[in-house]
Amino acid sequence: MSSISIIGLGTMARILGTRAVAAGHSVQVIGRDGTKAAALAGGLGSHATAGTIASGALTGDIVILAVPYTSASSIVGQYGDALTGKVIVDITNPFDLTTFTALVTPEDSSAAQEIAKAAPAGAHVVKAFNTLFGGVLASGEVEGRPLDVFIAGDDANAKASVSSFVESLGLRPLDTGNLKTAHWLEGAGLLLLGQAQRQKNFSLSIKFLG
Repeated sequence: MSSISIIGLGTMARILGTRAVAAGHSVQVIGRDGTKAAALAGGLGSHATAGTIASGALTGDIVILAVPYTSASSIVGQYGDALTGKVIVDITNPFDLTTFTALVTPEDSSAAQEIAKAAPAGAHVVKAFNTLFGGVLASGEVEGRPLDVFIAGDDANAKASVSSFVESLGLRPLDTGNLKTAHWLEGAGLLLLGQAQRQKNFSLSIKFLG
């Protein structure tokens, strides 16, 4: 089992933490508010601990950024070399929060690529989970089929680690390519948001035809 650090205290942090603990992983919950972090960790059980951002060690081999995109790069910058050797999982969607019809990243980049620029050279960023809504992720399946988790990254070993983590949660990892592909996954996130405004907990899955 892996050790997981989740930075963030929102819905996705809680759901991923719940599934990770249930799968047997040790989980560290980190937020700006230590009291809230402790409360979330307490709700996850004895295999969860709490910490505050940029204070204390990151215990996880995999570090999940469950924070708004607008703060993700700055948080990575705060940790700096403490992230060396870690796999950073970016679950953010860089939506324009005024219109929800565009991405705020440069046209030739993505949230994951911008986060990678802020990370130390020895850390590896993998995009994952950004196309899943919290309610869908909490259920873990749709019509008896495990959820698909699209991942993208430049380092094969980092993607293998994230794929193993995804599988441990009872989900299906699908490798979509290198980190440049994250731009299109984030575009898919925007597309799914539009569909979710029409249908609650909309999800996208892939069926392979032999």
